[in-house]
Amino acid sequence: MAITYFGLKVPFSLLRFASMYSNYYLGINLRGSYVTLVFPRLLMVALSFVNDWSLYRICRSYGLQYQFRLLTLASSYVMLVYATHTFSNSIEMALCSLLLYTVSDCMIHSNTVIYQREFLEEKYRKAQRTVEKVRFYKLKMSLPSHSLNRCVLMATLCVAGVFNRPTFLLFGMPLVFHWLLRGMGTKTVSFADFNLRIMIFVLSAIPSLVLFIVIDSIYYGYLTMAEIERQEIGINNFVVTPVNFIRFNIIAENTAQHGVHPLYTHVLVNVPLLYNVLGVLAIFSLLFMIYRFATNDYTSLPRAQSFVGLMLSAIFFPIISLSLINHQEARFLIPITVPLVLLHAPKLQVGLSSSYPFKVPSRFKDFLYHNLLCPAVSPKYLLKIWYTANVILTLFYGFLHQGGVYQLAEYFSRQVDVRSSNVHIHLVTSHIYSVPQCFVGLPSTETLLVNPDNGQKYRRTKQFFLYEYGSLELEQLYRKLKLLVDVCEMRSISANQRYRLYLAIPSSLSERLNDIFQNRSTAALIKHSQVRVFYPHLSIEAMPQVFGQHPCGINTDVDELDDTCPIYALEDEQNPFSVGRLLKQFSSVAHQFGLILYRIEVRRIK
Repeated sequence: MAITYFGLKVPFSLLRFASMYSNYYLGINLRGSYVTLVFPRLLMVALSFVNDWSLYRICRSYGLQYQFRLLTLASSYVMLVYATHTFSNSIEMALCSLLLYTVSDCMIHSNTVIYQREFLEEKYRKAQRTVEKVRFYKLKMSLPSHSLNRCVLMATLCVAGVFNRPTFLLFGMPLVFHWLLRGMGTKTVSFADFNLRIMIFVLSAIPSLVLFIVIDSIYYGYLTMAEIERQEIGINNFVVTPVNFIRFNIIAENTAQHGVHPLYTHVLVNVPLLYNVLGVLAIFSLLFMIYRFATNDYTSLPRAQSFVGLMLSAIFFPIISLSLINHQEARFLIPITVPLVLLHAPKLQVGLSSSYPFKVPSRFKDFLYHNLLCPAVSPKYLLKIWYTANVILTLFYGFLHQGGVYQLAEYFSRQVDVRSSNVHIHLVTSHIYSVPQCFVGLPSTETLLVNPDNGQKYRRTKQFFLYEYGSLELEQLYRKLKLLVDVCEMRSISANQRYRLYLAIPSSLSERLNDIFQNRSTAALIKHSQVRVFYPHLSIEAMPQVFGQHPCGINTDVDELDDTCPIYALEDEQNPFSVGRLLKQFSSVAHQFGLILYRIEVRRIK
């Protein structure tokens, strides 16, 4: 929570301070729903450049071509969509990129120093004259230290990453191991150096560890300033949030509440979904290395302490580890973006194989190489697939997927401003993501206020109520609505409490909802009327149907459901490809890419 607090809370406090003056002098409100949406994303955009900088510095350190790798990284929809959103995974990716650069830079620095030290020691042993021995000894002693290089920085990055998201352990563990392994097997680095690095690394992590524990304990109320002043501090006043995270997620039943996925989801679904051809190339390259290992072709495998070995472990160790958890989302893997681009992006430009990869030629292998793998053929289709897939996925996840949720929140931010003070607003949602109430602009009901006239303390009463039912079946959703209407009507009669009840669902479910209201109209006295449709919007939980009811001027009042017409009109039965039928078909499908808002009311008996 410390990273989130200092990364978002402090900038928002500065924004609120600036908003007072901009609103007073210029009439510009910097605390509206749009600014609340855009401002943190601008901060995340600035943070995302850490990934570009880390990739650039790694390429410069190892003499790699950085232009095309940076272009590949910038064109990835992972950077355009995920990295610019306020996910803890996006912060995790930036910290992993920094840690990757730190480790890779320490590795090449250690390799250079060790090589120079061994070279000078060899010259020292072979020197015959005392003057030469003194000169080589002085040169050897002037070499910079490397064993504990950037230890404090790495320990701090690791602690920050774990407190931001404890899965950072899986991404940082192979990187830290490579940092500990530097120079092992040479004459100047022994196992004692390995143990010393571990001890110093752990000791270097203690200050930042204590700082994060204290900040989290104060934030969550376990440790208060009054207790600090009275020195009444015990072990129960401290909370270690990563431990609580691990305790909860290590139980399969808890993670199953968010969805259960098979073990292969990350490897076969999420990696290709995030990185398309690069992800497929990475998986096949790993399989090819496993095949070489199984056939005892060890000379073709990368060394454990090499740059390729570092990147491979940074990619596949977290993928394999996270695959053991039953809940697997694509965003969990985005910290592998930089090592994946570093290792495999050049294949988009130079091809899958620069030379004939098979030891024993055959007609099929020759055909495969000349028509699929060779540098003259493969870059053409690889680049087309890469750019096309990323453009489509950027439009889908950046604009279409759940695109109506923000518009819905902005709509209710205006409704809250114009409503009467004695009107409560109830919003029921289903088959959509959670509505961020910060966009609605609601004043806090937890803050204790003071009346300036009489000094009496009070809290604001809650006047906006949100009920989120996930992917609840529409029959059960109808019963929830009926129960909520009954409760609101009772309060309206007993306490004279006015209310407005709304329902927001994907418009692809509007036909089924209309059918339920129509079938229940004889027994229930509630009705629904369309208020507005927010475009574009798509919920994976409620995909549009190509064949269905055509909403030609829908009026969702049950008494007037005849205003809807089927796609297949009688005059179109003989000609399935008539213009009218095709237009109705297109209109029906387009209508389903929206988020529809209904007003739920009691059907008054006339």
